[in-house]
Amino acid sequence: MKYNNCHSGIFIFRPNRFIAIVEIDGQEQRVHVKNTGRCKELLQRGNTVYLEKSGNPSRRTGYDLIGVDKPVPGGVRYVNMDSMAPNRAAGEWLATGGLGALEDLKAEVTVGDSRFDFVAAQDGRPVAVEVKGCTLEDGGVARFPDAPTLRGLKHVRGLTRLAGEGWRCVLLVVIQMKGARVFRPNWQTQPEFGEALIEAQRAGVEIVAMDCAARP
Repeated sequence: MKYNNCHSGIFIFRPNRFIAIVEIDGQEQRVHVKNTGRCKELLQRGNTVYLEKSGNPSRRTGYDLIGVDKPVPGGVRYVNMDSMAPNRAAGEWLATGGLGALEDLKAEVTVGDSRFDFVAAQDGRPVAVEVKGCTLEDGGVARFPDAPTLRGLKHVRGLTRLAGEGWRCVLLVVIQMKGARVFRPNWQTQPEFGEALIEAQRAGVEIVAMDCAARP
């Protein structure tokens, strides 16, 4: 997947979770942040950020903030921050055989009381895949979530239930950068989510964490 009409800027501050103030070509502009997570370790004053210019001239914000250079020992690491990117990348990966040949692959399908990112069939068995984007990393350890998520907890429990009914269930954690060497639940932020992951794995849910070759 690729973006069009990209620009760079300097992050100044974030007045709310939807908006950031960024210096672009010497001028301060309000831009839309395509990630409602906290991202405090990424959006630090002075960091270089990457933006996609909107093609809609009537929008109140002319740019979407999609990435950031995160300072790390010895340099910077580019991190994609677009919360829509993991599903797009996962869709391409699944369609090209990431989990093996899938039949009737569909996005955004409701099963029971949960809406899953992807549903398909494989060798006569139903498959459900839920995608979670991960931007929180420290010392090579990627963690999710960076803020408590009731929606994410519901999805994990939904996968656990379907696994008990014979489905192949996958929680696909898309780490939106290179440099992570291990994935762990963020126990400090939401212990309940970590406990749900353990229960899901015991029920047969596959927990797959994959990094991305993300570039500005």
